[in-house]
Amino acid sequence: MPKARPEQPLPDPSDERRIQPIELHQEMQRSYLEYAMSVIVGRALPDARDGLKPVQRRILFAMHELGLTPDRPYRKCARVVGDVLGKYHPHGDQAVYDALVRLVQTFASRNPLLDGHGNFGSVDDDPPAAMRYTETRLAPIANEAMLDEIGSDTVDFANNFDGSQQEPTVLPAQLPFLLLNGCTGIAVGMATNIPPHNLGEVVDALIALVRKPELSDEKLLELVPGPDFPTGGEVLTGSGLRDTYLYGRGSIPMRGVAHIEEIQPGKGRHKRGAVVITELPYQLSKAGWIEKLAEQVNDGKINGIADIRDESDREGMRVVVELRRDANPEKVLADLQRRTALQSNYGAILLALVHGKPIQLSLRQLLQEFLDYRELTIIRRTKHALKRAEDRLEVVEGLITALNALQRVIEMITAAPDASSAKASLQVHLDINERQADAVLAMPLRRLTGLEQESLRKEADDLLQERARLRHLLDERPALLETMVAEFKALKKRFATSRRTRLVEGGDELVAQRTAAQRPNTELLRQRAFEGLPSDGRLVIQADGQVKVVGPQLLGRLHLDEPAPLGDNPSPARLILPINTRPALLAFTDAGRVALLRWEFAGQNPGTLEKFLPEGMSGERVVQMLPLPEEADGKSVGLLSSDGRFKRLPLADFQDLSGRATSVLKLKEGVNLKRVVLCQDGQDLVVGSSTGRLLRLEVNEENLPVMGRNAQGPVLLRLLPGEEVIGAASVNDESELVLGSKQGTLVLINPALELRKCQRGDLGQIYIRFQNKSDTLIDLCVIKSNQLVSVLCRGTSNQRVDTRLLKASNEHASVKKEKGFHILGEIREIFTTYMNKA
Repeated sequence: MPKARPEQPLPDPSDERRIQPIELHQEMQRSYLEYAMSVIVGRALPDARDGLKPVQRRILFAMHELGLTPDRPYRKCARVVGDVLGKYHPHGDQAVYDALVRLVQTFASRNPLLDGHGNFGSVDDDPPAAMRYTETRLAPIANEAMLDEIGSDTVDFANNFDGSQQEPTVLPAQLPFLLLNGCTGIAVGMATNIPPHNLGEVVDALIALVRKPELSDEKLLELVPGPDFPTGGEVLTGSGLRDTYLYGRGSIPMRGVAHIEEIQPGKGRHKRGAVVITELPYQLSKAGWIEKLAEQVNDGKINGIADIRDESDREGMRVVVELRRDANPEKVLADLQRRTALQSNYGAILLALVHGKPIQLSLRQLLQEFLDYRELTIIRRTKHALKRAEDRLEVVEGLITALNALQRVIEMITAAPDASSAKASLQVHLDINERQADAVLAMPLRRLTGLEQESLRKEADDLLQERARLRHLLDERPALLETMVAEFKALKKRFATSRRTRLVEGGDELVAQRTAAQRPNTELLRQRAFEGLPSDGRLVIQADGQVKVVGPQLLGRLHLDEPAPLGDNPSPARLILPINTRPALLAFTDAGRVALLRWEFAGQNPGTLEKFLPEGMSGERVVQMLPLPEEADGKSVGLLSSDGRFKRLPLADFQDLSGRATSVLKLKEGVNLKRVVLCQDGQDLVVGSSTGRLLRLEVNEENLPVMGRNAQGPVLLRLLPGEEVIGAASVNDESELVLGSKQGTLVLINPALELRKCQRGDLGQIYIRFQNKSDTLIDLCVIKSNQLVSVLCRGTSNQRVDTRLLKASNEHASVKKEKGFHILGEIREIFTTYMNKA
């Protein structure tokens, strides 16, 4: 029986040589830092010298070793991926193939480094075919400008993962491919996003920096004015582009190219307008964009679109957005740019590895890093060429020496007993070294002909000149730089193409518009905008929806408090507020949503109300602007819908609104918000209908209960067939109301004296009986004495107002009575409302 093995003693847990106490937080920090640096250096970020990540560099080098040059046939991508995995990159084959595919895609790289044959995906985000179906080889630019000098000792080599192969630590790039093709990578705690550029512009900038290192930033930005995306499009120049190039980080506005044309939908059908998109922004999926656009059209967020068709073919991209006959093409195009990714921002981060460390670089620093590297590779290439020239010259000189004493050489060789003796004899008698002696012994007999002897002497002369030229390059840096410039020019002539992306001015305006249209996540931007406003300024919201911040002197010259004829500029003012208290303004839309008006941005960029509201409210009509009171005691906000329902919300719900639009009223289909009223406990509410019926009731919890945001509210006024709710107002015992009709009748009443109190759901009372059946009540509003001007009746039968007198009158406040009616004109609200609705 085999002997039992003696039991091994268990390790002593107290043995300090085997167990070392480690602080957990220190070990976690060390391990995470090692992992982070591994991802940063070995996977996600490109090198500033050749612009490649490790997997891309290994793919190119493996293909170079396989001899897949542009003049050779294509080879299966599976063969390339297998070589890369087996020799240099022991990771997943799909990761390697994905990197290879991106190097092939003409819509992803401005200057693709690989030439592909097969399905490598499309701008519709279609996946590429499997690697067993596709084929590839090196593109001419990669073969000539990236790998041409790899055998000239221009770069260092290191062991691969198992030490069986040597791989380059960087490729001898002759052009800054980091800028030419761009790069996108997400590491641990940092990311890079470099846009592609035009080869000709980048080369011009390199040459300018070589000849004038102190070149100004303005001149450099003229030479490289902006990115050049492979998919074309437009880039809007401005501060975002300047920040990117000067500081290494910025937001670059870009948009697709679209035009408006008339199309024939079919035989016998009328021509229709259409927005045709021929170029999309960089990295935007065409199919995904069309799908999202269709969703927005179906949801009613974008109006005026009848059909969307993709008519793209091999000739180019063509997406036809067919419009309805009543649609405005310019407005639809503006909606597409504002509400879809047809106009978006490219967040550029010029982050790359410099000497193994991730550094955010400016455009100048990026170009200078490449120039320093290129100068080093040229020096190493020149030294390598010089050494080869000197070695060859040494051999040729030995051969010429032997030819000059040919008879002696023959005698020494024939007299020698063996090759070693012959070599020693040649070294002693001809005064040549060992290498030259070996060359003489290996010289074929054809070298003895006169022609061959002459060619050797000519080769010696050429090598002497080459050696002198190479030494001159190494000794004189200006000559070396001129060689670099000449090579840049040759590459530009060989590979440069015209710019695809157009540069358009207006980037700053676009950023300002988007800043005003989107409420920022924090109050920082609004606070900065507010700090830049004059303390004595006034916020003005005009009747045509224009929002401005003006000084008191300009406000007086505009005469916005005075009535003006229709069409005159400026439009009458609806609201004028001092900005020193930074008032909060609530904007209510007909869809029952509310948002804070970001009027602080109107100081630099005045515009319409829609510009200062969240994008989520685009397409909705602003029903009313309500200044938010500072004190909420006894106050509430009442919402009147077009179906006669009314509900109150506590004012506190509106004091903490976020940056997004908030829904405060649940509406049925076909019902919209009609009026917003600031209610005070103990006061009365007056509601009017189009037939001249008025309902007055007290504001209390029994009549008008305070409810939640999703409630519809109780029915306040039951409507008759064909009757509509026209408005509501909160009044006290001294308040006066102005009623305006469609035919121009304006009536002043005192609700406390002329209207009885009712309960919720009552019919109220008919206050105005219209003699003309087509006349209806269109609005009512509480007025003050300084809001009135005197007008006269045009007739006595229907009480119509002479609108010409109403527009031109500028008398002091007074009241004229005629046949029991008070005929008044109101400057800010009533007359504007009447003229817009009449």
